[in-house]
Amino acid sequence: MTSPAPDPGEPIQVDLARVAGVGALVWLVALVVCLLLAVFSLISWTPVEVCGVGVLLGIFGVAWSRRHDRMGRRLPR
Repeated sequence: MTSPAPDPGEPIQVDLARVAGVGALVWLVALVVCLLLAVFSLISWTPVEVCGVGVLLGIFGVAWSRRHDRMGRRLPR
């Protein structure tokens, strides 16, 4: 016989814009490091491209979460 699953509790409120912004900053630091390494031919340019996409996705995540938060505040609950 299996025991019942424990109560997960209330969900934690998280500021997704802040999380995405921190992620974008981390990708930006990685982009600068990879860019320097690629300029000196120590690595290929592929990691630079990956980090650039990470920065863009982080910026998109910040914009989306801010818009989503504003829309959620307008909707009646």
